[in-house]
Amino acid sequence: MTVNILTLGCSKNLVDSEHLLAQFRASGYKVLHNDYEKKAEVVIINTCGFILDAKEESVDSILSYVEEKRRGHIQKLFVMGCLSERYREELIKEMPEVDGFFGVWDIPAILEAMGSKLDQRLLLERELTTPSHYAYLKISEGCNRTCAFCAIPGIRGLQQSIDIGDLIKESKNLVKKGVKELILIAQDLTNYGIDLYGKRALPELLKELVKIEELVWIRLHYAYPTGFPEEVIELMASEDKICNYMDIPIQHVNDGVLSAMGRGHDRARLEKLLQKFRNQVPDVALRTTVLTGFPGESEEAFTELIDFIREFRFERLGVFPYSHEEDTPAYKNFQDDVPDQLKSDRAASIMELQQEISLQLNEHKVGRTFKVLIDRREDDFYVGRTQYDSPEVDNEVLIENKHQLITGEFYQVKITGAGEFDLYGVVEEA
Repeated sequence: MTVNILTLGCSKNLVDSEHLLAQFRASGYKVLHNDYEKKAEVVIINTCGFILDAKEESVDSILSYVEEKRRGHIQKLFVMGCLSERYREELIKEMPEVDGFFGVWDIPAILEAMGSKLDQRLLLERELTTPSHYAYLKISEGCNRTCAFCAIPGIRGLQQSIDIGDLIKESKNLVKKGVKELILIAQDLTNYGIDLYGKRALPELLKELVKIEELVWIRLHYAYPTGFPEEVIELMASEDKICNYMDIPIQHVNDGVLSAMGRGHDRARLEKLLQKFRNQVPDVALRTTVLTGFPGESEEAFTELIDFIREFRFERLGVFPYSHEEDTPAYKNFQDDVPDQLKSDRAASIMELQQEISLQLNEHKVGRTFKVLIDRREDDFYVGRTQYDSPEVDNEVLIENKHQLITGEFYQVKITGAGEFDLYGVVEEA
C-alpha cells in the first residue's frame, strides 16, 4: 500500500512529515511526499492553521481529496497538523468523508489508524524530503511567549525542548545521509532549553553541533529578540560552521504597537541587539518579518516602521498584513480597526522599499567571490546559495551551465551580475 503525505505550511510541519514517513516506510508501506501525480491508496494532509490564507489553503486541499475519495481514486484520507488541532470538532462535522483528524502530537494515533504502531527505535530517524545536502533540525516544539497576534501557543502548547544528546544523534544520522547544512528551527530558538536545563541553552547546542566534522553550515531560524542569548553572536563571529545569518522577526518598532503586541521589549532594546549583530559580525545577513495593520497601528506608527526599515536596511525581509485570529489575545482585547486594503497597501509599500534595498545590497556583491552551495540544476543554470541565504525564502545564485557542477557540493563563485532577489555568477577555476 502507498501512503502520500502532503505537507502544507512551515518547515516545522515538514519535519513532522519526515518522521512519519520514516515510520511508514519501516512498517512496509511505499511512501510519497507532495506527489500529485502518482496514485496512492492513502493520503495524509499535514495542515497549517496559523493565519487565514494558510487555513484556506488547507481547507481547499482537504476538499480536493474528499472529492478524490468520492471518485474512488483513494481509499483513505487523514488530516493532521495545526488546522486539525485547532478546529478538529468543526472539521469532523463539516467533512465526515475524512477517515480521521489528528492533532500535532498524534503521530502514534495516525500509525494505529493504519494498523501499525510507533517504532521507538526510529524516533530520531527521518525520510528526507529536502535535497539530500540540507535538512531542517527542529530543536523544540511549542512556545511560552504571549504575542497578542499569535495562535501558535494555543495550537502547539508550551515550549518543549528536545534534549541536546538526542539532537546530536539526529544530526549525525542526517549527516550520514549526506546532509552538509543544518537549519535549526523552532517556534522560538531564543528560549531553547529553558524548560529542560533552567537556562537558554542554544549556545551549548551550537558548541556540540560544530564538532560534527562532515557538517559545513549551521543556520539559525526564528529567534525572538527578547532574552536572546548573546553568546550566540560571539559563536557566530568565531565559528566558521555557523552561517553569518540570523532570522529574527521584529514585527514592529513603534513602542506603542510593540507593547500592544506583547513583545516584551521596546525599540531601544531591539535596536541594541540588532546593532550588536552588525558590530560583532560585520557581514551578517539579518532576516526579519514585520506585521502591518495590527490593531491601533496609526499612520505615524507605520511611518516609523518603514523609516526604520529604510535606515537599518535588513538584508532579508518579509511582511504580512495582520490577520485577526480567533483564540488570540488581540482577538479578545482589540478591534480589527485597520481596513484590510490599508493593511495590504502598507505591506506593499514595505516590499517595494525592500526590493530597492535588496537590489542595492546585491549590486555591492558584484565582482566579489563567495562560497556557494549548489541546490539544483534548472534549465540553463545551476542554482545555488551563499551562507547568507536560506532555501526557499532567500536569494539564489544563478550559474550559467558551462561546466559540470555537482548538486550538494560547494564552489567558489565570482558574482558577475545582480537583480533584486538573484545573483549571477561564474565558477572560478581551481
